Amino acid sequence: MDFTFNDEQTMIAGVVRDLLEATCAPTALREMMNNGHTRDEARWNGIVELGLLGMLAPEAVGGLGLGARDFVLIAETCGYFGLPEPLVEMAGVTLPLLAECLDAPRARAVFERALAGEITIAFGHPANPFVLDADSAGAILICLEGALHLVEPGEATLVLQPSIDPFRRLFRVEAKTSAETLVADASKAGPLLAAAFDRGALFVAAQLLGLAQRNNDLAIAYAKERQQFGKPIGSYQAIKHHLASVQVKIEFARPVLYVAAAMMPGGGLYEAARISHAKLAATEAADLSARTAIQVHGAMGYSWEVDVHLYLKRTLWLSHCWGSPAWHRDRVARRALDGTIGTEGLFAA
Repeated sequence: MDFTFNDEQTMIAGVVRDLLEATCAPTALREMMNNGHTRDEARWNGIVELGLLGMLAPEAVGGLGLGARDFVLIAETCGYFGLPEPLVEMAGVTLPLLAECLDAPRARAVFERALAGEITIAFGHPANPFVLDADSAGAILICLEGALHLVEPGEATLVLQPSIDPFRRLFRVEAKTSAETLVADASKAGPLLAAAFDRGALFVAAQLLGLAQRNNDLAIAYAKERQQFGKPIGSYQAIKHHLASVQVKIEFARPVLYVAAAMMPGGGLYEAARISHAKLAATEAADLSARTAIQVHGAMGYSWEVDVHLYLKRTLWLSHCWGSPAWHRDRVARRALDGTIGTEGLFAA
């Protein structure tokens, strides 16, 4: 199997990178944080105009009908720039799920508005204890007793929760549900939630890989600029070797992520373990990169004056989204201990 990306996949990722490079610089993030904003409307409108929201939605309902392999580079780019807006959550997880529930009238109306970029949908998946950006969403998709319900913000009670990431507003959501809010019963919702979990874990891994690269790039740039004893600190082996170790960690995680994306949609034990492996590898790379970047920056690395803290906080938050490291290690262990042993079990069916 060829895991390389084609020209179209790299081109659209490049377009997204250009957009975010122009609109999502650390200075823009700091201005948002100082003003208490979690979303930039101009940037979000630019994302909508590119047609990114419907990438994984079927063509039959107005989407582009693409796959995880087409979206993984975009998710990685969003991680690199610390994008505050919920592009990955909407395009990668929520809209593909809701596209399977359009026989419910409420689901179809909300889906069409979200696909057009008029509203966002907050998704309360059972794997995540809190709902992201529920206060700014036009609709909230929640799971209750295994069934999926779509409620309007006015029908729900939102309780704000502490968040380490200033751009991630988290809520506990309580809502009264009814036959009118039901979009998928428990029998239908089960497979949809399982597939959404795998997409969520995969694209969080992609964002973590992007964050790992951003933190290491920041550390390398600082090591070239900061001087001690008349020389850049990056010329000293104590710094140079740490930065090189981080980059090696990133490069070893990258193919793991891309192979997992190439195997989507999966559904089997082997594919599930690949996704968990990608989440674990990307989390370890992002964690090491963030810690090393702080150390390279010295005492300033612990302050708000440098940009590292923006990406460190996103790293800490994403590390426990869509399954903790312990949960994913257990899933990899199930593949190793319960799966087929031998050469016939090395590859997906």
